[in-house]
Amino acid sequence: MAGKVVLHYINGRGKMESIRWLLTVAEVEFDEMYLTAHEQYEKLQSDGALMFQQVPMVEIDGMKLIQTKAILNYIAEKYNLHGKDLKDRVMINMYSEGLMDLMEMIMILPFTPDPQPKLDNIQSKAKERYLPVFEKVLSGNIYLVGGKLSCADVQLLECTLMLEEKFPGILGDFRNVKSFQGRMIQIPAINRFLQPGSKRRPQPDENYVKTVMEVFQVKKPLP
Repeated sequence: MAGKVVLHYINGRGKMESIRWLLTVAEVEFDEMYLTAHEQYEKLQSDGALMFQQVPMVEIDGMKLIQTKAILNYIAEKYNLHGKDLKDRVMINMYSEGLMDLMEMIMILPFTPDPQPKLDNIQSKAKERYLPVFEKVLSGNIYLVGGKLSCADVQLLECTLMLEEKFPGILGDFRNVKSFQGRMIQIPAINRFLQPGSKRRPQPDENYVKTVMEVFQVKKPLP
């Protein structure tokens, strides 16, 4: 019998946070092994645990998985959150990858010396490129694809909450997305995840940035 799922990453959001969200919605218990020193990262590499010498890494079903999209797809397939057929899955993947693109723009902000231009760019792209897509598809639909909860829905909720942290009121012109968000947070597993003390990680702070730079030996901030 496979043991409990174990996540290997920094004690913070980053690329692991979407994995935490999806496991939570699938109601899968997981433990976390936080990287706090470069030596831990080196040991994972030397042990052969990291195929491309990268984290996030997730131990699940006797495997050590890396690459965020691959991990998310595996969890989604395993727990029936990836659509009913090939056409559903390709739509789910397109929505998910678009959302990951947007969330990754937010993820790099703490490592940017002057984040304001990037914030302006994120807000503009969110309102002009990304949110209109979801506003349109959610007109008359409860979920994004096939009338059924999928990993794309989970990522859309995560992304909208991240956007609202940076830009309160950004969903004011996207009533369908805001209504969707309201429905999603009523799902019991999600509601618990949003409560204090859950495994949801807070917004990155100086300690998170310092740990990332130490563990991965990043010498200077991003341009």
